[in-house]
Amino acid sequence: SMEAKFQAAVDIIQKLPKSGPLQTSTDDKLRFYSLFKQATVGAVNIGRPGVFSPIERVKWDAWEAVRDLSNEEAMRQYVDTLNEFFENASEEVDIDALLRGPDFDPTIKENLPKIL
Repeated sequence: SMEAKFQAAVDIIQKLPKSGPLQTSTDDKLRFYSLFKQATVGAVNIGRPGVFSPIERVKWDAWEAVRDLSNEEAMRQYVDTLNEFFENASEEVDIDALLRGPDFDPTIKENLPKIL
């Protein structure tokens, strides 16, 4: 189901190492954040943060930008975004070797086939 794929993708994102060659960009992080919120909460339901909270404001704007997606569609785009991330990364990084390495949570390897 799409929900199972989404849960697997969320788990992968949460367990990616914080350092090393496989890093999500700021844009990636915002995309994952906004789609996660849309999938789990729905359309943005809080006021836009003030000018003194610039990071929260950028996150709010990203969430607001996907407000018209159904939660199912947000889940699908989240999974697709993660697949694209791995596809792009594989051009520069040997992902199989990384997955076998000591820095990777073993559940990432278990979850990868579930998001395809």
